[in-house]
Amino acid sequence: MGHGPAAVVLCAGKGTRMKSEQAKVLHPLLGRPLCAWPIAAAAEAGARPVVAVLGHQADDVRAAIKTQFASLEPRFAVQAQPLGTADAVRAAAAELRDASGSVLLLYGDTPLLTPATLRRLLDAQGSGRGPLALVSCVAVDPYGYGRLVREGGRVVRVVEERDASEAERRIVEVNAGVYAVDADFLWKALASLKPSNAQGEYYLTDVVALAAAQGEVAVVAADFEETAGVNDRVDLAACARELRRRINQAHMRAGVTLEDPDSTTIEGPVELAADVVLEAFVTLRGRTRVAEGARIGQGSVLSDVELGAQTEVRPYCVMEQSRVGARCVLGPFARLRPGSELAEGVHLGNFVETKKARIGKGSKANHLSYLGDAVLGAGVNVGAGTIICNYDGVAKHLTEVGDGVFIGSDTQLLAPVKVGEGAFIAAGTTVTEDVPADALALSRTPQVVKPGWARKRRERLKGKP
Repeated sequence: MGHGPAAVVLCAGKGTRMKSEQAKVLHPLLGRPLCAWPIAAAAEAGARPVVAVLGHQADDVRAAIKTQFASLEPRFAVQAQPLGTADAVRAAAAELRDASGSVLLLYGDTPLLTPATLRRLLDAQGSGRGPLALVSCVAVDPYGYGRLVREGGRVVRVVEERDASEAERRIVEVNAGVYAVDADFLWKALASLKPSNAQGEYYLTDVVALAAAQGEVAVVAADFEETAGVNDRVDLAACARELRRRINQAHMRAGVTLEDPDSTTIEGPVELAADVVLEAFVTLRGRTRVAEGARIGQGSVLSDVELGAQTEVRPYCVMEQSRVGARCVLGPFARLRPGSELAEGVHLGNFVETKKARIGKGSKANHLSYLGDAVLGAGVNVGAGTIICNYDGVAKHLTEVGDGVFIGSDTQLLAPVKVGEGAFIAAGTTVTEDVPADALALSRTPQVVKPGWARKRRERLKGKP
């Protein structure tokens, strides 16, 4: 693979403090599993290949990473027994036999680590002063963290809390657990390690002293918050807040207006064009893409939606797995379920629901309607209270409506049925048969008027005891 960096991301732990049946690294964080964030940072920093070391729920973690990073072609190794961090890295050796140059070593629970910090780390390791570079940070309360012990200004080892002397416990410069290591040195050093405790576990921190014996250990400083790992759900929520802030600021700097950034959630894969406006409490999930000049109203939630240019989504719409053309007007309180496809200039109003519906250019359904398993042509008007009855109790059926059809209010179309181009369906009609083009369809019982009936009823009721 040449002399580019590789990366090993440790994703084997269970994460008992999450108090969950799910492996810690699979907990969702802004549209990605937790471990996807450090993997993405390593990849963006130029690491190829990236090896994820699996353990607890290995099959599920492997599947999640493959889904997130199909184009990256990640590699996988399995740590058969939880024998420490160094043992976990050693498990990846077979997948990195073709690696030379630097190897990044990361943890799968550090979602705030940035590609910029990893690039600085690689540059520091590649400077030629020694075989290892690490990330350090200053902790306000260093309790529980490995301290960097320096002699003459140089790092000579990392001492863990339980092994530290009183003087060493006062050190506030701590080890973040993120390394760039020369590949040849790494595999030799790992092979020479001895178990660090009665449990027979092998720790990566022991590699630091071995590196210091061969040359200078380079140190790259980072903020404590950037390097902090997720141990429980409180940490997970704190990381989500920081990632939201980063994502939102990046979009605003790229020309997107967020009227209330603190209440706006935009997941990592979302794409927003310039001059998009997001009102307060908007949530955009998955592979949502929003074209230039679109506006999304307060409280709306879009998941895997393509939204066309200049389209207006009014407040409190819920949309998923749908495609919306340019200059549409949706809502308020519209719902697009999976498979909805709207052409240019479609209007869907309050309490209109669609599912697997293709709706043509300029068609309108402005009030209280359900359009499911349907194809509507261009210029169709759907009156209030219209329902497409697509389910017969066993199967779903298709309804087809031609261009320019007028559908009166309180109409039911019993699928499968076809309505020809230019037809007119009178209000209150139940359509059970195909309607030819340009025809009128109506089904009503004759209206009966009984003069004076209401007055006589009132008088009769007043006479009751």
